[in-house]
Amino acid sequence: MTIEQTFIKDLVVVEPTVFGDERGYFFEAYSKIKFKDLGIDIDFVQDNQSFSKKGTLRGLHYQNPPFAQTKLVRVLEGEIIDVAVDLRKDSPTYGKHFGIKLTAENKKQLFVPQGFAHGFSVLSETAVVMYKCDQFYNKQSEGGIRYDDEILNVDWGMDLEDAIVSEKDLVLPDFANCNSQF
Repeated sequence: MTIEQTFIKDLVVVEPTVFGDERGYFFEAYSKIKFKDLGIDIDFVQDNQSFSKKGTLRGLHYQNPPFAQTKLVRVLEGEIIDVAVDLRKDSPTYGKHFGIKLTAENKKQLFVPQGFAHGFSVLSETAVVMYKCDQFYNKQSEGGIRYDDEILNVDWGMDLEDAIVSEKDLVLPDFANCNSQF
């Protein structure tokens, strides 16, 4: 298992070591010991899984302290563009975002620490996304940013006019007016 530091401090891409043969493949998607050896010491408490069809756009979501969440995101089926936005006001990359194509085939994962908004768009016909969290969902602490915010200018890999977005996400504030407490 290896990690690749992105240009945003603490936001890393995790690539498992895959063992394949004529039967198929095997890999450890998560190992507390191996993550700790890589400098990531997190106690995950919840796994979430979503199924989405092509064109679905989920996010950008976060939870404010003390219920802020660290996430480890991976794709079990299909292909997505996964995006994290740095909301840490004291960070030199505050307001910057990182996007990566996560697929069932490439098996890469995005480690999104507390202090980030997160979202994804579905590029394949369908996608199954799973992510681990280190905090439980807390409705009172949730926040979000519009997916089409002009300041962030995220490339979701799709025409936003065709995006399938929830009613909840359509009314999220823009980046300048979000209630982030990081």
